[in-house]
Amino acid sequence: MKAFRFLHAADLHLDTPFSGMSGVPDRLRELLRESTFTAFERLIRLAIEEAVDFVVISGDIYDASDSSLRAQLRLREGWDKLGEHGIPVYLIRGNHDPLSGRRLRLALPDHVTQFGPKAESVIAVRRSDGEPVAVLTGASYPTPAVHENLAIQYRREPGSALYHIGLLHGNVDGQEGHDAYAPCSLRDLQASGYDYWALGHIHKRQILCDSPWVVYPGNIQGRSLKETGPKGCYLVEVAENGEAELSFRRLDQVLWLESGLAIDGLATEEALKVSVEERLDELREAEPDRITVVRLIFTGRGPLHGMLQSGPEAAELLQELRRKELGRFEAAGLGEGIVWPAGFKLETGMELDREGLLAEDSFLGELFRLGERTAAEPERVEELVGTALAPLADNRQLRRILQELNSEAKLELVRRAEELAATLLNEDTPSSREGRSVS
Repeated sequence: MKAFRFLHAADLHLDTPFSGMSGVPDRLRELLRESTFTAFERLIRLAIEEAVDFVVISGDIYDASDSSLRAQLRLREGWDKLGEHGIPVYLIRGNHDPLSGRRLRLALPDHVTQFGPKAESVIAVRRSDGEPVAVLTGASYPTPAVHENLAIQYRREPGSALYHIGLLHGNVDGQEGHDAYAPCSLRDLQASGYDYWALGHIHKRQILCDSPWVVYPGNIQGRSLKETGPKGCYLVEVAENGEAELSFRRLDQVLWLESGLAIDGLATEEALKVSVEERLDELREAEPDRITVVRLIFTGRGPLHGMLQSGPEAAELLQELRRKELGRFEAAGLGEGIVWPAGFKLETGMELDREGLLAEDSFLGELFRLGERTAAEPERVEELVGTALAPLADNRQLRRILQELNSEAKLELVRRAEELAATLLNEDTPSSREGRSVS
């Protein structure tokens, strides 16, 4: 077979509204909403610069089935640019942009192939000489919810020496966090005889298998703190012997992050402020050409625990950081190199002299000694945790989570209960807020 190369992208979610973020200045909010379009433009530019033979997009091009005219026009503009360079596009529709969605039906250009509701195949050729190189098979969602296993419709053409690529928008092996649409197993995909599965639907980038390739590229632009880390697509280069090499290419304009910051050794509010500002500067230097939206996770133990948990001081620190970043943002103009603090997550604890408490003749001392005796006997840990959490068992979802707790996790619950008791007895602040967020 002939060598060729293609781009695999999915989950563009053009025109995501980015609602729900508080304290964001209007200009930054505008850049957030524009970021899905910016990532799409970078996808088009990458395809042209890399001179790929074709592009495959595995569903959820729009963010909503009732897509905006703006999204449709920007999409068509991108298709036209690819057409000018002779680069075909092969796409399927997902649960966010099913075939049944209400939208102005802008005609697709001739070089864009959209697969229908049943698995169908087309031949892709190499642009340089028109030689057939791959069989592409895809099936679009006819409606927003598809619960049947579409993967079983995909079967390799007998005797074909061409590279086989399957476009599928679905959930492989029931991954959590996404609806179980077009559910299938990795075994289903391996049994198909295909060489590369171009998946969509799961926004986390991951390679489930490399023989055959089973690939989620993730979405091209993160949209919240639930979608952290670099986002983009895969450039796939297939050699004459059918071996493929994948390289991830970033497309995101906005990087969403969580970053841990320990309070151990910090004695004053000023020291905390300096530490936070240093972390924001580090993130800025790491991503000078992007907007970084970060939630700082405070961890560790120290005298600042009470201040952070009390609420007002942490909220005031966040507002001060945002004020300074807003000034930098307004001076920068385009917003590149901006690090916006989206909020704090507090996972700190008070300083504890555990050995001293264990030797102390007090209620707390006896409590900690009880904890030590319990921890030494696994069956007592099971009994204590089971009794304490019994009221939660009536909730089906919580019951499932509790059933999945291993012995280590249950022991950690006992330790945290000890610390919570110590905090309640030694601080005036309401420590039941431990683990809360400030935004």
